[in-house]
Amino acid sequence: MRGPLLLLAFALALAPARAAETAAPSADPTQVRPGAYRLDPDHAKITWSLSHLGFSTYYGQITDVAGDAVLDPRDPAKIRLTVTIGTDSVTGVNPKLDAHLKAPDFFDTAKFPSATFVATAVEATSPTTARVTGDLTLRGITKPVAFDATFNQAGIHPVDKAYTVGFNGRAVLKRSDFGIDAYLPVLGDEVVLRLEGEFKAVN
Repeated sequence: MRGPLLLLAFALALAPARAAETAAPSADPTQVRPGAYRLDPDHAKITWSLSHLGFSTYYGQITDVAGDAVLDPRDPAKIRLTVTIGTDSVTGVNPKLDAHLKAPDFFDTAKFPSATFVATAVEATSPTTARVTGDLTLRGITKPVAFDATFNQAGIHPVDKAYTVGFNGRAVLKRSDFGIDAYLPVLGDEVVLRLEGEFKAVN
């Protein structure tokens, strides 16, 4: 009997860990594990849009986005976020436009291959949203920028089994503030950025 009893005791000891691994993700941000996180590059992108000559709204994406964060739901003052954006990944879903976006008229990616955002403050605006303020450096120009972040959920990812925290965000900025003033005012100055990211716990 000793063998079966030992196996039962071992199974009971593992039960809490197994339950934690299979628990459904939580939409309660207060339950997020504090610690260091890294942005999953396969599930991070920026969708941009602006007015196209007043006739329509044009959409494109930036897909090379890397980031590191320190999260602490109990103390927002300790939250840290740094994001690096590979500007050569900008696309307007049109090869000719893509080439123009990378030229000096716009991102000038040969001269400025990356942009960075460093958060300087995080202010909760509701139980699941926050206003994140920071410094954006684009084309060698640094300006303060803020975006509204929405917490989606956190928990064990069903595919890679890593503890994951998911957010969406939205920001509005003027491209002329960063020296991107080609075709103003017929091509919109105001650019809307929709942000998507999944952060994986680093441990």
